[in-house]
Amino acid sequence: MKKSVPFARRFKQVVSGALIALAASTVMVPVASAEEKDSFKLAWSIYAGWIPWKYIDESGLMKKWADKYGIEVEIVQINDYIESINQYSAGQFDGVVATSMDALSIPAAGGVDTTALIVGDYSNGNDGIVMKGSSDLKDLKGEQVNLVELSVSHYLLARALDSVGMTESDVTVVNTSDADMVAAFNTPEVKNVVTWNPLLDEVLTMPGANRVFDSSQIPGHIKDLTIVNTQTLKDNPALGKALVGAWFELMAEMGTDSEAGQKARAALGEASGTDQAGYEAQLAGMKMFWQPADALTFIRSAEAVEAMDSVRQFSFEKGLLGEGADSADFVGISLPNDKALGDTGNIKLRFDTEYMQMAADGAL
Repeated sequence: MKKSVPFARRFKQVVSGALIALAASTVMVPVASAEEKDSFKLAWSIYAGWIPWKYIDESGLMKKWADKYGIEVEIVQINDYIESINQYSAGQFDGVVATSMDALSIPAAGGVDTTALIVGDYSNGNDGIVMKGSSDLKDLKGEQVNLVELSVSHYLLARALDSVGMTESDVTVVNTSDADMVAAFNTPEVKNVVTWNPLLDEVLTMPGANRVFDSSQIPGHIKDLTIVNTQTLKDNPALGKALVGAWFELMAEMGTDSEAGQKARAALGEASGTDQAGYEAQLAGMKMFWQPADALTFIRSAEAVEAMDSVRQFSFEKGLLGEGADSADFVGISLPNDKALGDTGNIKLRFDTEYMQMAADGAL
């Protein structure tokens, strides 16, 4: 297996996402300017759950579905994950890939009404806490923990500590770039890290390393989404149909051992700096929704509501909802089955199942 390169998901999030989004809002295209059009742009960054957009683009699947609805969709790779969300927030893209936490804390908190069009997967072991010389999470008390501050790693730590009756005040968080994480853990001074794959697998190969908590213990909390501007989607339903149609056509192939599925996984492994086996190892740490019905079942569940509530509470506690937020209710989140979290008069993040339902019904 080739050595994989660090995926660009969830990095450079050391500054409050809401502040970044607010800065971007000074050049933001007003929502009211959205209108019917026939050309769109989607931004993506490298992570196992998002790189399928590259294959969708290069295989011709996107063109096939765009042609069906008489539109054009340009799929653009952005190497800096947070910057891609900033550019989306500023109106330079109609859609982007993001975790649910970043979708809330950057565009939604910045005032950009955003729809989660595709719920692609959730981390199911790809994010974890590793301790050197101990396998007991409680031994973190009084210790330093290295992680990318204000990222989903920070969130994972908070949930892990809560599971053993501890809080962040019981540890000292040391902000560490993902690029430096493996090297840091290889020094005697750094004993505890929180990171994501492929870095997670690398640190676990080191002597004395123990995985003490991972995202499989909080299923559904770290979700990977394809999000789009709500007004743009409302004015251009063809965009939603084309994106969802192309995505789930590929998923139906990728989730099988067919020749087409293996070809796609091999191509995506090479594109992400590894090989087919390396890419499949990444997929193993995720709960992929190969079929739209599976995504629908999850996002309509009580567990999905609880997970999103936990994420918004953490985001508020860390100041990610902006200086004007006086509670976690500041930004409203709409969920399926007429459920909502927060201020229903300020809904800025919407989990809209209309298009995934169309895919499940074979109606695209």
